[in-house]
Amino acid sequence: MRLRPQELERHLSQTLAPLYVLMGDEPLAQRESLDAIRAAARAAGHDERTRLTVERHFNWQQITAFGQSISLFASRRILEINIPSGKPGVDGSKALLALAEQPIPDTVTIVILPKLERDAKNSAWFAALENHGISLTLSEITPAALPQWIATRLAQQGQHTDKETLEFIAHQVEGNLLAAHQEIQKLGLLYAEGTLDGNNVREAVLNVSRYDAFQLGDAVLSGDTEHAVRILHGLRDEGAQPVAIMSALAWVLRGLVKVKYAETQGSNLNSAMQQARIYGDRQNLVKRALNRLSMRHLEAALQKLAEIDKAAKGLLNQDPWLEISRLCFGLARLGNRK
Repeated sequence: MRLRPQELERHLSQTLAPLYVLMGDEPLAQRESLDAIRAAARAAGHDERTRLTVERHFNWQQITAFGQSISLFASRRILEINIPSGKPGVDGSKALLALAEQPIPDTVTIVILPKLERDAKNSAWFAALENHGISLTLSEITPAALPQWIATRLAQQGQHTDKETLEFIAHQVEGNLLAAHQEIQKLGLLYAEGTLDGNNVREAVLNVSRYDAFQLGDAVLSGDTEHAVRILHGLRDEGAQPVAIMSALAWVLRGLVKVKYAETQGSNLNSAMQQARIYGDRQNLVKRALNRLSMRHLEAALQKLAEIDKAAKGLLNQDPWLEISRLCFGLARLGNRK
């Protein structure tokens, strides 16, 4: 059964399915959907959560072992299977087919996928997941629809403003929903419910902290190692959370992967950047980065981000700040003789 993301809350208020499939590269929609399912599952007594990330050499028997194991802490559990590549392989296809046809008892399973290519969408394993579970496609918001999306989010916190101001916010965040979400939350904290004055909104949106994670992404794209390190130190000193930085980096890298793939296919780069929601001065940064970074580098960076996410959540004995620094320095330095 397919649901639109905006239908998820109503669905969860009525029932809780044993299997959910989240498909798409939009990080904010993915995070909010995951949080909603987790909250509903916890309310239903699913008190233990296990997250598996499918990396190279992943052992799919872990899912079978999970189903056969008995938890010492909870009778009901949550299992999250994150497949960043969207390609489970032969063993993974069989495991997902079995999981869809025979869900693990007393378990809410969430399969997390990127935007899939046509072959994957036509596969037997994906058809089984859709037929036996609840699937949501987490599509990106088009630039034309972004002002209305911002208006809807403002209305949810009792605020509204004029069309010109909405378009100003949309332009400032450059299509990044995470950045838009942060600005909307900021406005909710700064101003009371009701009509927002355009000048106040402009002042609030432009009054950003000295450092932000998206500046870090730009420094990495431009190959400026010194600036990247300086921004990282500033973010840490200002109390930024590693998870927020990783979300911003993932947004930058996923867009770069889309454009890199289009380049390898001989597609028009400007069109590819528009589709990846890369605008303005960032287009020049992306073009420079494409000359330095291969698809292998970019895919490895996304994989590394998944590992850092585990470290930030205490699942790996690593310092997430140190690993983020190594990743950013390495990406900025690749192919850069400076």
